[in-house]
Amino acid sequence: MAAEATALWQPREEGLREICGLLEQHISPNSDQSRIWQQLQHYNQLPDFNNYLVFILARAEGKSLEVRQAAGLLLKNNLRATFSSLSSSYRQYIKSELLPCLGASDRTIRSTVGTIISVLVQLDRVAGWPELLQVLARCLASNDFNHMEGAMDAIYKICEDVPEELDVDVPGLSERPINIFMPRLLQFFQSPHAILRKLSLGSINQFIVVMPAALFMSMDQYLQGLFHLAKDPSAEVRKLVCSAFVQLIEVRPSFLEPHLRNVIEYLLQANKDPDDEVSLEACEFWSAYCDGTLPPDSLREYLPRLIPVLMSNMAYADDDETLFDAEEDESFPDRDQDLKPRFHSSRFHGSDNMEDDEDTVNTWNLRKCSAAGLDILSNVFGDEILPTLMPLIQQKLSATSDSNWKEREAAVLAIGAIAEGCINGLYPHLPEIIAFLIPLLDDKFPLIRSITCWTLSRFSKFIVQSIGHKDGYEQFDKVLTGLLRRILDTNKRVQEAACSAFATLEEEAADELAPRLEIILHHLLCAYGKYQRRNLRILYDAIGTLADAVGSELNQPKYLDILMPPLITKWQQLSNSDKDLFPLLECFTSISQALGPGFSQFAEPVYQRSIGLIQIQQLAKVDHVTAGVQYDKEFIVCSLDLLSGLAEGLGGGIESLVAKSNLRDLLLQCCMDQIADIRQSAFALLGDLARVCPAHLHPRLADFLSVAAEQLNAAAVKEAVSVANNACWAIGELAVQVHQEIAPVVLAVISCLVPILQNTEGLNKSLLENSAITLGRLAWVCPELMAPHVEHFIQSWCTTLSIIRDDYEKEDAFRGLCAIVRGNPSGVVSSLAYLCKAVASWHEIRSQDLHNEISQVLNGYKQMLGDGAWKQFMSTLDPQAVQRLSRFGV
Repeated sequence: MAAEATALWQPREEGLREICGLLEQHISPNSDQSRIWQQLQHYNQLPDFNNYLVFILARAEGKSLEVRQAAGLLLKNNLRATFSSLSSSYRQYIKSELLPCLGASDRTIRSTVGTIISVLVQLDRVAGWPELLQVLARCLASNDFNHMEGAMDAIYKICEDVPEELDVDVPGLSERPINIFMPRLLQFFQSPHAILRKLSLGSINQFIVVMPAALFMSMDQYLQGLFHLAKDPSAEVRKLVCSAFVQLIEVRPSFLEPHLRNVIEYLLQANKDPDDEVSLEACEFWSAYCDGTLPPDSLREYLPRLIPVLMSNMAYADDDETLFDAEEDESFPDRDQDLKPRFHSSRFHGSDNMEDDEDTVNTWNLRKCSAAGLDILSNVFGDEILPTLMPLIQQKLSATSDSNWKEREAAVLAIGAIAEGCINGLYPHLPEIIAFLIPLLDDKFPLIRSITCWTLSRFSKFIVQSIGHKDGYEQFDKVLTGLLRRILDTNKRVQEAACSAFATLEEEAADELAPRLEIILHHLLCAYGKYQRRNLRILYDAIGTLADAVGSELNQPKYLDILMPPLITKWQQLSNSDKDLFPLLECFTSISQALGPGFSQFAEPVYQRSIGLIQIQQLAKVDHVTAGVQYDKEFIVCSLDLLSGLAEGLGGGIESLVAKSNLRDLLLQCCMDQIADIRQSAFALLGDLARVCPAHLHPRLADFLSVAAEQLNAAAVKEAVSVANNACWAIGELAVQVHQEIAPVVLAVISCLVPILQNTEGLNKSLLENSAITLGRLAWVCPELMAPHVEHFIQSWCTTLSIIRDDYEKEDAFRGLCAIVRGNPSGVVSSLAYLCKAVASWHEIRSQDLHNEISQVLNGYKQMLGDGAWKQFMSTLDPQAVQRLSRFGV
């Protein structure tokens, strides 16, 4: 086969020499890489350039391995980009040259070939290369190490990249590829070569989640193989054994159940493995077990042995990078890699924002995994773990010499890890525990100071709840002032931990902070003057959280004089392309909402800058050279959210700013943006503006309504539920303001909202609530359009209305419900029980008018049915519902 293809194509000596020379320069560290890259791109235009590359990889034995490998890696990248445009004869030539290299004498060549083969399988599928399976099977069956290792390397990479390709029917084969390979892979568990044991186990592990029949039928043999490899001399193999058990307990626990005692015993030992990667993989098992479906009882008897292992692994390892970082004080400049990527959560209107908390990008290691394991054990077993754990913690804390500081630090970490799960058992001792922790805020070791900040923050709820009890306020004050001291620490890691802990305490304490507001602001703004970029971002969050917590209390000149000048100065200093604007925009959003009309003195420059940022970014999207900045959607999202904050804070006071700007047209563009995060924030702003200055939206009202309605069709909801949620809410807010002018979209919106209410499973709760409220608001302003259709949606609508908490939005919805019932009482009579359940969900209706309207509707049905039928109907309802309905005179 190789001879046939070679006959079709031969390299020209001159071309071969030039390309090899170029590759030699390409791998030379001192060469002009951009020039070489341009020349390589020039050669890339030649239709047979990839043939040269595979020829150099496979046959240029006089050349260095580095040149041949470089040819292979370039070929791999080229194939990804251009495979579909290659002629079939060239494809065939490349494949035929690769296959003999599976048994090449040099491992580097074999590995490079394995990588290219995996890419080709992704591009052309197994069915497009039947010879590959035959050659792989022959190599595996041979007893030649090079051929076996080369084939296994390729199979491992295929399993890693596209395992499903080996579990398909292939024309011309009686069995699926994985069925052919599985027996040989399992045999390799016994191989004397560690690399074959590793590659075979790694390959099979890729199939645990999808579980093809070949593995299902071989499960006993596979498990026996795992136990055989459990004590393997190779750490890489032992790590894969642990990984297999972790995956099995997550997705196929029933297979492990008969062997559970042996598995747990093994992982207890592996958790103490001298190789950190093995012990880390073993440690993942405990969280996976607790998150899984097997009963916790099987783990209970091992807790006295497991907890000490987790505790010993929670101390910092000598080579932990944090130890080196902790040496840096605030005089060390931040490095670029210190600035973690940050992700702004788009504004979301509703009861349960679905955005995950921002993940800090940290290195996962044995210490963190052990702490997470202890945390989850405490949540599953609660106070049961305390008799084993507390003596260990006390023992570590009593080791007071400087050389034992890591043990003390691990003990403080452990107290924080169990703060949630063991709170009942810890509760009687919390005053002493917190009193013990407070002095550690001033420990000489920075990592003890930082972990103490975190652990105290885990008890924030208790610390705040105790304010009214004996000595409680004094302890709260000590924690507060202790964290403020640490915010001004000279160590950057302690600054970070203290700021984060303080933000958590602020959320719990809320208005309890008011008496200390001046001292808090002085500390935060003093930190503002000394922090570097990375910690400034966290400080902005603490300032924003403070504004959220104390609200209008902040709106006093003595506080504003401390808070605002440094922020405004920074706002003016940062360029339009500086990503440090993001956290500052978020901070201003919280402050503007807290100050309300008090923010108006600062509003104009902030408003204009936000508009400018959106305009620049919309230009950058099409022409970044003219814009002078690279496009980044975050600038638009943060600016839209700040404008929402201004609308919420200033209320009607924002009207003069909107009138002097082109916000309306910018906002419409953002509502139609391809990026969901931008649309989500845009519709939130649309709803906020509808509430405070609807007149300025009026000229484009039809466009706004049409675009918002488009977000509610089934496909759009599935693709971006948060966008649909905000669009739905915005339509409701507009309806209340523009009344009959919403009529043209009413039926289109209803046709989208009704399916949402009728198919609630798996849907976001906030979208359901907003759908029910918007439906009610539309019914309130256009009852004549909706009343004829009420019988099609009244039941699902009332079901959702009955789970919404009492507030003005629910009042609006019930005004619509009453208007529809008045317009078509007979359409609702067969669903009267649903209507009554919805009415009975009210704890208190503040509007006397609405109370009277509901009373009229119910009494109307009572008269329609007559006393006897009404009594009989009432007897079918829940007694609590009947009691609540009695408030309406029925």
